[in-house]
Amino acid sequence: MATETPGAEGPLVLYDGECGLCDRMVQFVLRHDRRGRFRFAALQSEMGHALLERHGLPAGALDTFVLVEGGRAFTRSRAALRTAGGLDAPWPLLRVFALVPRPLADLVYDFVARNRYRWFGRAEACMLPPPEVRARFLG
Repeated sequence: MATETPGAEGPLVLYDGECGLCDRMVQFVLRHDRRGRFRFAALQSEMGHALLERHGLPAGALDTFVLVEGGRAFTRSRAALRTAGGLDAPWPLLRVFALVPRPLADLVYDFVARNRYRWFGRAEACMLPPPEVRARFLG
């Protein structure tokens, strides 16, 4: 019997818990996901490492966030666009950018990822989620 991915009741976003941009992205998703579909785990957590390994991604893959959905892992621009597609309106309209060839979209994503600490800062530790959403944070 196959084991279920933790947080299988909804898509799971793995994010860099020390990245200011990633923290803002998580806060954005929380605000625009009124249905509460998305779950979260830091890439640095045990669960984050286990899911990276399960999906054949390097454990040190802190330059991206990963969306685990339907037993598959999406990274970089595709993870961002799929996440936007699962949010409340009008954010699913961003899926139109999936028409941009992936290498070009990932080039833009990688540029932002390389500069994210300089532009958005670096936290000493992962944020402590507020009580009303704490159950959505795993591992």
